[in-house]
Amino acid sequence: MNFALVAHDAKKVELRAWVEEHFFQLSKMKIICTKTTGNMIEASCGDLNIVCVKSGPFGGDQQIGAMICEQKVDALIFFIDPLSSMPHDVDVKALMRLAALYDVPMACSKSTANLILHGLARQN
Repeated sequence: MNFALVAHDAKKVELRAWVEEHFFQLSKMKIICTKTTGNMIEASCGDLNIVCVKSGPFGGDQQIGAMICEQKVDALIFFIDPLSSMPHDVDVKALMRLAALYDVPMACSKSTANLILHGLARQN
């Protein structure tokens, strides 16, 4: 399984805590992250198989979108900050559109991330 993990700045700590909570399940997967998110997760969970792409504003969201098109992502976990405007909001919307278009399970919060993780774990 390949999980893409992304978080806006205000949600990075929440995503890191979620990864730490589900370390055992995630340790069986390849984790694809945007650079800043991936570096933060690697600092606390260095034993995960993490591949970092560019930072979101520098094309990382688009790189993950391309991986979705190539069927190299099984789920997208993107902890968004709904209260802050993002200069690269267009890229975020494009990424979410591709996840919907290619029917990739997508979570934007902890509760939906839990549902996806536990649902996919039951399938395997």
